[in-house]
Amino acid sequence: MLRRIQLLLAALWGGFLLCVAGVAAPAAFAALERAGAIDYVRRLFELEAQVALAAGIVLMMMDRRIVRDSARQGATTEFLLPAAALFCTVVGYYVIQPQMEAAMGTPMAMKLHFASMAFFLVKTITVLTLAWRLSQPRAS
Repeated sequence: MLRRIQLLLAALWGGFLLCVAGVAAPAAFAALERAGAIDYVRRLFELEAQVALAAGIVLMMMDRRIVRDSARQGATTEFLLPAAALFCTVVGYYVIQPQMEAAMGTPMAMKLHFASMAFFLVKTITVLTLAWRLSQPRAS
């Protein structure tokens, strides 16, 4: 049962990431003036980072419980994938984002934006990989 909840959470998180990057952020720039879109997207990514921290920690705790109950040892892929996603969140949002805002209007801002996008892409792929792995039948 815990594994099914883990799968559901990973799938919802992956879908949320796809919606943020593929729908909400581009739609903001298409519908709002630039300043309004920037404010909206800034808040959207703040919310996404908070969701990522919560989902990643909960998924890691669930995996530790599953491992403990099965008497296995060591880190599993189902633990390492959300840990990697958390790393991408911390670096992409909490490290690069403040630097990007401080560098606004300079050539460095665009480089930092691309770095932030790269971390977001890696996080999305990592979370979707986690959901895919959790959906596969367990090897006995």
